[in-house]
Amino acid sequence: MESTNKIALITGGSRGLGKNTAKHIASKGIDVIITYRSKKEEAEAVVAEIEQSGQKAAALQLDTSDTKSFDGFFENLKALLNEKWNRDQFKFLINNAGIDRAAPFAQTTEESFDELFNVHFKGVFFLTQKALPFIADGGRIINLSTGLARFSTPGYIAYASMKGAIEVFTRYLAKELGSRGITANAVAPGITRTDFTQHALSHPGLEEMMNKSTALGRVGEPDDIGGVIAFLCTEDARWITAQRIEASGGMFL
Repeated sequence: MESTNKIALITGGSRGLGKNTAKHIASKGIDVIITYRSKKEEAEAVVAEIEQSGQKAAALQLDTSDTKSFDGFFENLKALLNEKWNRDQFKFLINNAGIDRAAPFAQTTEESFDELFNVHFKGVFFLTQKALPFIADGGRIINLSTGLARFSTPGYIAYASMKGAIEVFTRYLAKELGSRGITANAVAPGITRTDFTQHALSHPGLEEMMNKSTALGRVGEPDDIGGVIAFLCTEDARWITAQRIEASGGMFL
């Protein structure tokens, strides 16, 4: 088990992959702080579930698209860390929060592009920057990318482009923060069954096509991803940095 005084901050941890990741990380003996944008009750339910498992947990409100709110968020985080843990730093930052705005290139609006950009790149960039004084030396930064940054599926041109930027950002983080012993990696899921993909998977024949396009013969489940992210928070992953780790079951090989 990892030392119980280690703390992970997971954005978008009230549902989907973020929720699953929080549970997997807690199972490693790591305490968890999750953020939620609007669904406070869902976030509190995740906190209660984690605390029942024996780890400390808490939830804070955060809109990762609103960079002007970040100073206030970190003031709240500082107070929480001091009050609940008697500490002023955490060890693991998991930039997980995301939105979906699928559209073909010709129909992509500037409004939806900006929404995707603010959550998936600008928000991650500046939240991570603001987090630097709060991340302990020897810490870990894990960014969420996507299999769509490797293979191209029409409808996701804007989303995948943001995630391509995240992969470059991750390598630069690893280079610039290595002197502090901080690693930075990107985890790239393939299509995974969450509320995020529920609409896409409801299209007739799509899931069957995805199953046939995947070496392991099925679409992903949250447990297929959360465990990979949790592994990167363990001592066994200390020598992994600047990597893109695709967890897709072998899609479109």
